[in-house]
Amino acid sequence: MLVDSPPEQRAESVSAPPTRRAIRAVGLLVSVLILVVVVLASIAIGAKQLSLGEVWHGLFESSGTFGDVVVDDRISRTVLGLLAGAALGLAGAVLQALTRNPLADPGLLGINAGASAAVVTAITFLGVTSFNAYVWFAFLGAAAVGALVWFLGGSRGATPVRLALAGTAISAALYGYLQAVMIMDDAALNKMRFWTVGSLASATDSTIKQVLPFLVAGMVLALALARPLNAMEMGDDTAKALGANLNRTRVLAMLAATVLCGAATAACGPIVFVGLMVPHVVRSFTGPDLRWILPYAAVLSPVLLLGADVLGRMVARPSELQVGIITAILGGPVFIFLVRRRRTAQL
Repeated sequence: MLVDSPPEQRAESVSAPPTRRAIRAVGLLVSVLILVVVVLASIAIGAKQLSLGEVWHGLFESSGTFGDVVVDDRISRTVLGLLAGAALGLAGAVLQALTRNPLADPGLLGINAGASAAVVTAITFLGVTSFNAYVWFAFLGAAAVGALVWFLGGSRGATPVRLALAGTAISAALYGYLQAVMIMDDAALNKMRFWTVGSLASATDSTIKQVLPFLVAGMVLALALARPLNAMEMGDDTAKALGANLNRTRVLAMLAATVLCGAATAACGPIVFVGLMVPHVVRSFTGPDLRWILPYAAVLSPVLLLGADVLGRMVARPSELQVGIITAILGGPVFIFLVRRRRTAQL
């Protein structure tokens, strides 16, 4: 269900008094410091317990010992978590602005479903077994679904409602296809069962290098769209009066969200709720200005993703729970709370 922004929020000026801007700037700095702490925790804490000395040795005096190898793996995992978290947060913020739905997330337009369907198809019908190959099939699937949603949503005549409806319909169809293929093919089910829940455990330098150009390009594009998306959130007529090009902004916003979510899903599998929760919570203290929402989302989304990953490694030692399971467990109750709070505020 689409939830439009309250009129008083849309009408709020994107300019803030100096005191409020200073508070936002300090808050962003505090968020960066929190992210640094979580990054260090992600490297130091894991399913395999290491002393602080072993972690330090692995970071600065690597000599090929078991502890050094574990730390190297955790560094790759942490870097991928940083990139994927920022990508999902930015994609969620852009989609919430594009659809004018503060409860939208990257799954709303079927991008996650497209990536998953492409990987299942590659495994089942093409015999693909390499994770590095999964990345490219997942990205192509996400891009194809993004283009299809744009076409079915009306292309140049696309509206927030049409895009959301097209994405929902495509997601339902693709998830039905996924279930049918995996039920009929035990090999596909065994190979997909970890990837489909979302995990950072398979992070490698090669995977990071493959998706990094797409993630950087998507992040730059998303941040550059802050002003035109601000105008669009005030309504189409107001945006046109302010000189915004609605069609171009929608195309670029769809492209940014598809690239960001597609690349993150390709590398980690579908991870839910990160792109929904963080931008929505951030908006509650930054206001509707995307010039602040986007940077905050890019910093705090990795905090949530890496924090959930660390928690998953701690609660099931010596094994671990995939980060997608943790975010789903945390995200369900939070989502219900957000919906109920918003409903109460509108009564």
